Amino acid sequence: MARASLEELRLDYEDYLRQRGLPPWPPDHPALMRFKARRCTTLAEVRAWVVDERHGPPPANTDKQGRAMSGKPSVSASVQVCERPCVPGSAELVANAALSLLNLSCHLLDRQLAAQAAAFVEEGGFTERLYRVRSQARTRPSGKACP
Repeated sequence: MARASLEELRLDYEDYLRQRGLPPWPPDHPALMRFKARRCTTLAEVRAWVVDERHGPPPANTDKQGRAMSGKPSVSASVQVCERPCVPGSAELVANAALSLLNLSCHLLDRQLAAQAAAFVEEGGFTERLYRVRSQARTRPSGKACP
């Protein structure tokens, strides 16, 4: 049930991006890698990441206004050239971060289900384990209590 709900939410975020013409990021997208490296545990930490991504430091070769600084002007003074790469909007950042967290959640749920399946094969289900405990209790001498 949880896995299906997460998948539905994942599809909603993918639809959100598609309807707004925003790209879903691959797992190795630089901004997404910075998000993963932060290991955000609260909404406040995610918000701080969004702010940092939106207002990161300007490139080294720019002045305070973000204009390219060089020894000789290569473009007329009336044309502004910004060498800073396009900064994604908050909606794109948040939606892709949410998709990353959903993918991680689905992966962890898959691992948990696989571990539970292996335990079931090894140890049996609840009824089988209960039967085993009760059978062992019956074979013990009557003066001893069960642990």
